[in-house]
This record gives sequence, structure tokens and C-alpha cells, in this order.
Amino acid sequence: MRRRQTEQQSEPQLEPQLEPLWRPSEARIAQAAITTFREQASAAAGRDLAGYSDLHAWSVADPAGFWSLYARFAGIPFHAPPERVMSNDPMPGTRWFPGATLNYAEALLYPPALVAESQPALLALDESGGERRLSYAELRRQTAAVQAALSGEGIGPGDRVAAFAANVPETVVLLLACAGLGAIFTSCSPDFGFEAAAARFGQVKPKVLAASCEYRYGGKRFDTASTVRRLVAELGLRRAVALPCPGAGPGPPPAETVPWEEWLPRQNEGAPRLEPQPFDHPLYVLYSSGTTGPPKAIVHRAGGVLLAHHKEHRLHCDIRPGDLALYFTTCGWMMWNWLVSVLAQGATAVLYEGSPAHPDIETLWRLADRHRFTFFGTSARYLHSLQSRQVEPRQFNLGRLRTIASTGSSLSPAGFEFVYRSIKEDVHLASISGGTDIVSCFMLGVPTLPVYSGQIQAPGLAVDLAAFDDQGRPVRGRPAELVCRQSLPSMPLRFWNDRDGERYRRSYFERFDGVWHHGDLVEMTPEGGVVVFGRSDATLNPGGVRIGTAEVYRPLDELPEVLEAAAVGRRQDGDESIWLFVVLAEGVPLDEELVETIRSRIRKAASPRHVPGRVLAVSQLPRTRSGKVMEMAVARVVNGEEVVNRSVIANPEALDEVTRVVRRAQAQDA
Repeated sequence: MRRRQTEQQSEPQLEPQLEPLWRPSEARIAQAAITTFREQASAAAGRDLAGYSDLHAWSVADPAGFWSLYARFAGIPFHAPPERVMSNDPMPGTRWFPGATLNYAEALLYPPALVAESQPALLALDESGGERRLSYAELRRQTAAVQAALSGEGIGPGDRVAAFAANVPETVVLLLACAGLGAIFTSCSPDFGFEAAAARFGQVKPKVLAASCEYRYGGKRFDTASTVRRLVAELGLRRAVALPCPGAGPGPPPAETVPWEEWLPRQNEGAPRLEPQPFDHPLYVLYSSGTTGPPKAIVHRAGGVLLAHHKEHRLHCDIRPGDLALYFTTCGWMMWNWLVSVLAQGATAVLYEGSPAHPDIETLWRLADRHRFTFFGTSARYLHSLQSRQVEPRQFNLGRLRTIASTGSSLSPAGFEFVYRSIKEDVHLASISGGTDIVSCFMLGVPTLPVYSGQIQAPGLAVDLAAFDDQGRPVRGRPAELVCRQSLPSMPLRFWNDRDGERYRRSYFERFDGVWHHGDLVEMTPEGGVVVFGRSDATLNPGGVRIGTAEVYRPLDELPEVLEAAAVGRRQDGDESIWLFVVLAEGVPLDEELVETIRSRIRKAASPRHVPGRVLAVSQLPRTRSGKVMEMAVARVVNGEEVVNRSVIANPEALDEVTRVVRRAQAQDA
């Protein structure tokens, strides 16, 4: 059912109630790029924008003024100037910077703030201790060489090039080469099975595939050559290229592929081609997880990606020229695309290939110490794992580390407190949240604001974020649906093979008329921040009371016996009870005493309605390829429904275990 938002609905303002975990120093505030930008915005607005709230209010009241100013502030390399900033068409039909031309690769290969040509653009590290550096000058040379090879295959504007790839420099080079030519890049990581990769690449029909025929993770070698052979046979390619792999075995790549070095021209000293393209030119295709059906192939525009990432890196994450920025990710997660864009800041993108827990869970912190990272990006799951194992990264030299970013799921209040207690006291902890849908963030960190436990600091600049109740009214101080009331340049250009845009509109605009509905359950806090409770389609509803799954998990954060949990609703007789699946620490049994401790903690910290009716132990929880717990898949099993598209599950054996545990529990109840 479609509901129209209430016009001119005011949101009640609440007074801050918490003491912050961290406040930026006056020196840090003065040095932050957002402070300089705020001064320029004040001049543009004709009034003093005294703090972030004023700056944000101006950015959503005058989005055209904001994006125009930011494009100038960032030095976006327009070849042809825009006729205007944005059209008057409502979402999703808004056109951005019509008439303008630019090239995404140019902004990354020739950043205005670059300190030196010899500065590393990429620092590639892997779990076996391997280390490679590519300077900006070398990155340009390799991009030009790959472009020559692509042109030899007849690749031009609009053609698709796919990467079934490990997180190695060649994958970044391939993306930049495609962007320079106007070709469309798409990728997934080599831990995807054939069905999952084919379900994605088969939609866009690439002409060239670059593939990792093996990879290493957790000290083990995984041979993906058979998957690559099947993809080559399935996709009808012009060329398949075997990518280099850190620590690769001695054997040759599959006969269906040509080795990367053989594919490149023997001599190429030219500069990369950087063809000016319209702002809306497709840059790459990303994919939804596909947990409820075929993955959506989401087309992102070059100009929107560049502007959104640039704003987030420079203003919200305070990434500076010469910084070393790590985000632990794979090429199958949007955070890889986000990381690559730090090159536009004249920074070094740190690529890590392998397990963050090999040979032990302190690996990434030793690397942060050795290389002096300034930005450390990871998942909430990783931070919670450090916490549960009582790891103390503060023992390492993290003197240059200014920012720790966390995403992928909600970072609990205990997780926030762990960072400041056990990693570093003076650090900007930026919990960030957005999605593949916008390949950027709705809400994230602000380096000039205090950090409050359990809260994302603020909606992003120019993001008109709100929490809507079921009647489409904005509310504060209680969980409600995350919406965005204005268009953003990083919203999808379209879905692939969705000619009339019906699937796109149905995905985001069916719930509330003319408003982007994201599907997250959030609360706007008195401190101006945002708390994320999880996906609203996974919301629990015992006794008709709506409960976000994070509300059940948070009381367990400081219970060392419980490493992870998944709460789902078991529907029966017109009501719903909560079933809680827990992964326990090694050697810990799920006895009656522990079950009662779990229930007691949840009852005390949340409410009696949050208390699970069943608590069940499993050795692992099913996850997407990007590491998110698949609550909906568990819920389907609990309610006797089929789990569609099992190929998107990174560890399908976990779902099989959940199924066995559920059947035993149901047999006991019978």
C-alpha cells in the first residue's frame, strides 16, 4: 500500500541526554576540511552556519547550492560545465549536472592535492606477508597498458568488463582503465560460487572477464579454476584473463584464459585515455545480495559516485593528501568501490587480501603499526570479535591513526566503548551506514562532533534523512522507517534490464509516495545522531510490539559466553515469539543456567517482550558474501518456508545446521 508523507510535518526536538565518549580537540576541529568548507558555505548562504547542524540544514534546504559549492571546493574536473546543478524532476527522475562532462578515472589518477608523483597510490598487503606498492605515476602507466589491451578486444563506451577478482592492484587498475574509456565495470570476489557469479555477470553480458583462478584465505589455498572455466563457457566472452594471485601455486592458469602479463602490450609508455563522459554515464554495476530473489543489478553514474565519495572522504572522514587508508573488504562489497575513490584525495588506498584473523586476529593492527595507517575501516563484526576475545590493539603504535570506521551491521554501545578503552582514546570512531543501493552513506561520522555510545553521529551533508512512522510522519526518539526525502546524485541511475524503471520504483518508492524508503529501522536521537536497529523486514513483532533485532543483541554484548546471535520471529496462532540462535565461545555449553542468564539480561536491559521464547545454539550463522548475518534466511527456516537463491550464502552449511536445530526444537514442541 502506498502512503503519502505528511506535508510540513515538524519533528519534535529532544534535549541531549548522554555524555560523549569522545570530543574533538579545538586543533582537530580547526584542521578538518569540513571547517574550511563550512566557512565557504556560510559565505554562499549569506549567514553564519555556526556548526554542523546549521551546515546540514542549509545543505538540505538548498541542495543545488550545496552540490555546486562542493564541486568547486573539491576541484571536480569538469570538461564541459553543467547547464545547471539539478533538474526539477522528483525522485527517481532527478537529473544531476545536465550538460556537464567529466571522467571518474581522471579525478583519481590526477588528484589536485597529490603530494608527489612518487607517492604510493596503492599499498597492497596480504595475509602471507606480501607487500606491493604502486606510485601514482606507475598506476597511470598500468592503466594506460590495460586500456591498450581492452581496446585491442574492441572494448569501448558502454561495453561491460567483469572481474571475478581478489583484492589486488590489477583489479583497481582494471576499474580505472574501464572508467577512462567509458566502459562499464562490474565485480565480485572469487569466494562466490559459479551460480552466484553467473547470476550477476549473466545479467550484464560482459565481453571481457578478468579472473582470479585461486586465492588464499586463513592460510589455505582455494582453487577457483573450475568456476572460471564454467563462467567462460557461460558468458560468451571475447576474452578471459587470469589475474596474478599473491602466493599463487606453480601451475598454469586454465587454458581458457590468457595470463595478465601476456595480455598486456609489451611496450606502452603512453598516458591513460580519459574520455569526457556525461555526468550520468554508467561507471559500474553493483548487485544486491539476492537473498529474496535474483540479485538486482544496480547501475551507478560516474559523476554521482565521484561526488558522493569525495564528500564523504574529505568532509566526513577527514582523509587528507598523503594519508594511508585501509578498509578491510573484498571486491564483492561496495566498500571496495568506496575505498578505491580515496585516490581522489591524493591518499594511498591500502588493499588487504586474505583473512583479518590470519595468522591471528591482531594481524591488521600490526600492519597499522608498521605502515602508520591514518584511517582504519572495518566491520562491526570484526570489532565485536576483538571485544569478545579481549584483544588490546592499544599495545601497537597507532599514533597516526585519526579515524576508525565501522559498517556492515550496527556497532553496539559496548563496541563503541571497547574502541575507546582498548584501541585508542583519541580517535574519531565513525560508524557509517548506507548501502549498495546508493554506493555511499545516508549517515556517518563528522570529525568536528562528539561521539556518543551506540550512535552514528549524524545524517550526511545534503542527505534529508528522517524516520517515518506507518502513517508517513517523521518521528524522533523511537524506532521507525529510514527514509530520504530528497534526491541524491549517488542514487542509482537505473537497474539493468529495467527499461521502464518499474522494478526500481517498486524497490524504493512503493511504501511512501515520492520518498526513498530504505528498509532499515532507525531512531533519530536527542543528540542528533542515528541508531540502527536492523532491517525493517527482519523486525520482530511479539504481541504486536515492533522490536528491532539490535535491541535483542545489545544486552548480550558483554556476555563473553555469546559470540554472536540472530533473533527471528516464529509466527504461530496469529502471534509471534522470538527464537534466538546463539554462537557460543569454545567449550561453553548451552545449559539451563546460561539460557536463564541470556533471558535475564535481555529482560533487564530491554523489556519482557524482548525475551526469546527459545534459545538455540549453533556453531555458525549463515552470512552473505559481504559478511552480514542472514536473519531473513533463518526466519524462513524457522517458519517452514523455502530459502530461495542459496547460492548467495557464503556458508550454506550454516543454514543446513540451522535447519537441523529447528527441526529438533519443533519435534520437542510437538
